[in-house]
Amino acid sequence: MTIKIDPFSIAKPQLHKFLLGSIAPRPIAFASTIDSNGNPNLAPFSFFNAFGINPTTLIFSPSRRGRDNTTKHTFDNIKEVPEVVINVVNYDMVHQASLASTEYPKGVSEFVKAGFTPLPSETIKPFRVKESPVQFECKVREVIETGSEGGAANLVICEVMMIHAHEDILDENGLPDPDKIKLVGRCGGDFYVKAFGESLFEVEKPLVRLGIGIDSLPDKIKFSKILTGNDLGQLGNVEMMPSEIEIKSIQEHPVVKIIRDELAGDQLKLQQELQLLAKKWIDDGRAMDAFALLMVE
Repeated sequence: MTIKIDPFSIAKPQLHKFLLGSIAPRPIAFASTIDSNGNPNLAPFSFFNAFGINPTTLIFSPSRRGRDNTTKHTFDNIKEVPEVVINVVNYDMVHQASLASTEYPKGVSEFVKAGFTPLPSETIKPFRVKESPVQFECKVREVIETGSEGGAANLVICEVMMIHAHEDILDENGLPDPDKIKLVGRCGGDFYVKAFGESLFEVEKPLVRLGIGIDSLPDKIKFSKILTGNDLGQLGNVEMMPSEIEIKSIQEHPVVKIIRDELAGDQLKLQQELQLLAKKWIDDGRAMDAFALLMVE
């Protein structure tokens, strides 16, 4: 059963909470700006992501406040000085970054209030955050104001001019290692999520080969009550159906032989047990073996 929510009828604060709880986790843009008088400002925004590499484009939104329709210092500063450093937020600094979201009066430096170290940028005026593992110096190419009422987004479209990264968060290929950079994401309410450790899992990209697709799976597999959509997705990503030789080889597997011998008189129970074993093999990264097992009669 599902419910319907009319975004034009629901109270805006409730819609905001529902949106943030549904579209998550979101990366955090820790935006450093400066006004025309040279006063720095630092604030986190989770309406943020990367959108291209030619030119290298980051977009974040310091939205209009819903309660009184005022704009944020970050947005005001960008109108005066169209430059910003987007610093990423990791686990070691997340509480400090949250503190920087406090609405201090204009002219008060969140670098000081939240205990961050400002570093001079090379291509723009705003300061970088030393504690952030990756810092993007950006020129603001365009600002799109999506509305004039409280809660309206202000899309700040940025072009990256220089990237600074801590060496100790890189892997052997010079790329960020998720278990070293330890990024965090923003969820609804007061919740965040760790983007490292046991939270990580891999999904093989289907771009390297042409999978047969879920539609090509036999009905007994496709409509299984044991296999999940994720299981079927991995089976559909194999390049071809298992051969008779592969199926026969799986039949001789010691565990499979035991199951078949014990349940020889109960075909329904036999298929259930074989599917449960296949599911385990899929979880272990053995999709092709699992496929062959599922073809065993």
